[in-house]
Amino acid sequence: MTPILNVARSILGQPWHWRGGGADGRDPGFQPDDLITQLLLARGCPRDAIDQYRSPTIRAFMPDPAIFQDMDRAAERVADAVQAGETVTIFGDYDVDGATSAALLIRLLRELGLSARSYIPDRLMEGYGPSGEALVRLASEGSTLVVTVDCGAQAFEALEMAHTAGLDVVVVDHHKCAATLPSAYALVNPNRLDESNEGAAHGHLAAVGVAFLLGAALIRTLRQRGWFNNRPEPRLIDLLDLVALGTVADVAQLRGLNRAFVAQGLKVMAQRRNIGLSALIEASRLNRAPLCHDLGFALGPRINAGGRVGKSDLGVRLLTTEDPGEAREIAEELDRLNEERRAIEGQVQADAEALSAAQHNRAVAVIAGEGWHPGVIGIVAGRMKEKLGRPAIVIALDSDGIGKGSGRSVTGVDLGAAVLAAKESGLLTAGGGHSMAAGLTVAADKVDALADFLDERLAYDVAKAAEGRALLIDAVLNPGGINPDFVHAIDEGGPYGTGWPAPRIAAGPMRIIKADIVGNGHVRVILSGDDGRSIKAIAFRQSETPLGQALLGAGPDRRLWVAGRAKIDDWGARPAAELHLEDAAWIN
Repeated sequence: MTPILNVARSILGQPWHWRGGGADGRDPGFQPDDLITQLLLARGCPRDAIDQYRSPTIRAFMPDPAIFQDMDRAAERVADAVQAGETVTIFGDYDVDGATSAALLIRLLRELGLSARSYIPDRLMEGYGPSGEALVRLASEGSTLVVTVDCGAQAFEALEMAHTAGLDVVVVDHHKCAATLPSAYALVNPNRLDESNEGAAHGHLAAVGVAFLLGAALIRTLRQRGWFNNRPEPRLIDLLDLVALGTVADVAQLRGLNRAFVAQGLKVMAQRRNIGLSALIEASRLNRAPLCHDLGFALGPRINAGGRVGKSDLGVRLLTTEDPGEAREIAEELDRLNEERRAIEGQVQADAEALSAAQHNRAVAVIAGEGWHPGVIGIVAGRMKEKLGRPAIVIALDSDGIGKGSGRSVTGVDLGAAVLAAKESGLLTAGGGHSMAAGLTVAADKVDALADFLDERLAYDVAKAAEGRALLIDAVLNPGGINPDFVHAIDEGGPYGTGWPAPRIAAGPMRIIKADIVGNGHVRVILSGDDGRSIKAIAFRQSETPLGQALLGAGPDRRLWVAGRAKIDDWGARPAAELHLEDAAWIN
């Protein structure tokens, strides 16, 4: 493939290739709609579905929930509980996907006349997923049905204990499943190995998306039973704000149904119907309707902070409260905890980088440290993956020699399946996940063996992913073309996120007028183009990388191409466009 702009090796050592279409924004005949069509096609949109993908709706993408294994059985059991007024507990994971999944079902059941309880395990004291002790305790307290969300697919011992105690458990999950399933009353998970092809095609859904489908099946079941003959039917669509938040924060691929969930969920969120979410938006200091990236970088981290460094149930309490005062208090507490999380994360990040620098170049970076806070290891793993360009697992070892690990992967490398295989081989006490993220528990004396196992299993996949490494460009612009109108135009191709990447543009030729370091190692740049226009740009956390050093050391006579994502800077009096730099290349 011929590199665009003749960039065969950039400052970061990679070629620049077209993602698809080859649109060139410097062409006087360029029209934004032409580019949008190319953006959609380059991301896998069928040509005959351009309109459907341009404006994704639930109706266009929603499958019949009955296609999934155990879905009807789960809906029937929850419907029985609604009609009989049973005591129901929603057992959720402590992250955003778990919190939003639990909140969705609690709010839906509330509208159906059933007040369900929530149970979110403490990350440090109880760990991930349902424990047998917790389930048996819930049964002794009167619960006759527990619905686990974003967990449970691997809870063999816990669900067996619940079954023995006479407690029905419905599992709603999306993590990788083993060939044998735990003894749940029903287990709804598009990633079951015995799932139909039609159901497995939705394996990219976050748990909150699966919970939404269960909600649809539940409403249909109750409708067929005549439950709504004398009572209003809930508007499930009003809960899409929760689905959007959980989907984006869990880094689920934004294709197919997930695109509709997020696109329509953002519209619901803008209406501020959920009191807790509205308070969180205010605590996040957003003075406009949230955008897709706000879910992942502003709202999601604050809800996660409760489970990481605070009280694990804060997120569910926030998202289910009807009391504005309580919502404001919880949102402010989560904002404070998020700042605390950032400080802890920064120290663990520095330690992890120091340890990784002394390690061999394995296919998967496995980095373990004593005394690290397990609540931030997932974030640090994501940072290390980006820094190293390969999958990374960060493990927090406690004083008893037990490590809690979290991993993040790169496209084309199924880390969740590899972790599950490591568990089945006896290397892990617990483990599972999905293709891009995984969690595990490992003894300190088996960390090296785990690294060897992953190196052998994933070396080929990681090498193959690295061979195809190139910076994919969607359009080339003159500097003057990077303006708010352009940014708003390309938004029509969104929502953007994992699996549906935001457009990346190349621009130039440029000269660097000014470059300095701001914040936590960010490089701020003012660039001037040959067209006489200048733009602001920033390279996040790049001050010590080759890119950051090149930008900081460039003389005024050196010309270069730059590549990154155009964003709206709305902090000033008037919105302006800026470029978030990801790479650059010198012009000889």
